Amino acid sequence: FILLFSFYKPNMVINMQMKTATATAIKFTYKDYLLLPEDKRYEIIDGELFMAPAPSTYHQDISRDIEFILWNFVKENDLGKIYYAPCDVILSKSDIVQPDILFISKERIPKIVTEKNVRGAPDLIIEIISPSRISRDKVLKKKLYAKYGVKEYWIIDYRKEEIEVMVLGESGFKTVKKYRKDETLESPLIKGLRIDLREVF
Repeated sequence: FILLFSFYKPNMVINMQMKTATATAIKFTYKDYLLLPEDKRYEIIDGELFMAPAPSTYHQDISRDIEFILWNFVKENDLGKIYYAPCDVILSKSDIVQPDILFISKERIPKIVTEKNVRGAPDLIIEIISPSRISRDKVLKKKLYAKYGVKEYWIIDYRKEEIEVMVLGESGFKTVKKYRKDETLESPLIKGLRIDLREVF
């Protein structure tokens, strides 16, 4: 036994461990998502489960103000619907997210909005980043939303008092502009929408 074991090389042992880890990797699906406790905010991205901590009070202030402005404009012009977290957006059986704010155009509402959730890519998604979610919103979700065809994506950084507006191109999202507190944001997607960011930050 000792002689037999001596023939194993360290790299062989490492390779065996890696194969074992890969074989036991777990992917979460929407069925698993439905079993999670309802008192927390969860998301599944490419089968990986994430839990988001409760947002800060300033995060909630920003979310409320943006949502209020958007909702008034969209409602007055009969453009569609505005939803906000917690609202399940099912992009696939292994990609379920809860964006902070989302817009769905009137034409697409019958196709993707159900009584319980949204089943498909919203036209516009807005995420308000926090220290615990920077890489998720700026990297993971940015790629995810582009993959499923979200037309416009805003990332709000309330610490910098800045909103990055991006539109979907052939190779992913492209930044249109980063708006600062003293500027007026304009949406390429929602024509006529203008937001004085002094009312937000």
